[in-house]
Amino acid sequence: MTKLHIDQIGPASSVQDEGRHGAQRYGLTPSGAMDVVSLAAANTLVGNAALSAVIELGPLGARFTARGGAVRLGLSGAPRSAAIGPRALQPNQSFTLADGETLTLGVARGGVFSYLAIEGGISGEPMFGSLSVNARSGLGSPYPRPLQNGDVIEAQPASAAADLRIDLPPSRERPIRVVLGPQNDEFGAEVETFLGGEWRVSATSDRMGYRLEGPTIRHSHGHNIVSDGTVDGSIQIPGSGQPLALMRDRGTSGGYPKIATIITADIGRLAQTPPGVAFRFQAISVTEAQAEYRAFAALLRSLPGWLQDARHGELDVEALFKANVAGTATNALDADEQLTGMTP
Repeated sequence: MTKLHIDQIGPASSVQDEGRHGAQRYGLTPSGAMDVVSLAAANTLVGNAALSAVIELGPLGARFTARGGAVRLGLSGAPRSAAIGPRALQPNQSFTLADGETLTLGVARGGVFSYLAIEGGISGEPMFGSLSVNARSGLGSPYPRPLQNGDVIEAQPASAAADLRIDLPPSRERPIRVVLGPQNDEFGAEVETFLGGEWRVSATSDRMGYRLEGPTIRHSHGHNIVSDGTVDGSIQIPGSGQPLALMRDRGTSGGYPKIATIITADIGRLAQTPPGVAFRFQAISVTEAQAEYRAFAALLRSLPGWLQDARHGELDVEALFKANVAGTATNALDADEQLTGMTP
């Protein structure tokens, strides 16, 4: 059987799909990909359903080898070097890893997470409808934990489909948008401090939550409330006054007041913000957030329309040489006799 061997992989790498839904009332966290657009793009490159399970790669490098046959893969997400042997690969592209060949991926540059989709999907036993890994809960398949060196992923034999690339629309440089609340009244004028401050993701962040470094946000009535429900993107203010943005592996309830909630369309943008990179928040209305969600869902549906032949637009140096597009050229340093008869 065709298999993808994981020769080397860094921490914060696991199998993720769209997450498990419908059981938060029982305390079951959704999990799922940190950047849904990149998840969908990687799957679209290899013809999978957009939100199928893939390998979510953390910021460090990785190395994979195909065994027992060729494997067709799609890579999207944070930019990083990628090569099969000496052959460099372009980002946001599908490619075939022949039997015995090794794919080498470098560290993420300008982002955090990349997504490696396998044509035909990842085989595993769904847990509450999802393969997504939540290490704290021991959920996920084929491994209910982060991926490790030596793990093996079963794969379908590669088809003869042509290599494709997906040119995603550029991400606009703008603040992370939030809807204030549900407990913003616990902070008074500190809401303006939150919106006016410059923030950075702490290096101690993980899939459960991003700790934010910036101005201290003071509570009006203490930092404890009766525990209530949380959602992806809830921004809690604990006793330290440093915000905590809840991410995919969050708990389903919490006892810190929540000053704001990141809109669904921008959670992936925060997830891809490396530690130390400055950003700001911007408050929008619920109506605006709903419109942004509809646009976000439309983008996911439109991804197949962004596919192109991977060879289109590539520079074929050998063909340029053969075409002799420069015509007959003269080197100014050539022997003087080449200049005989030329008018000064």
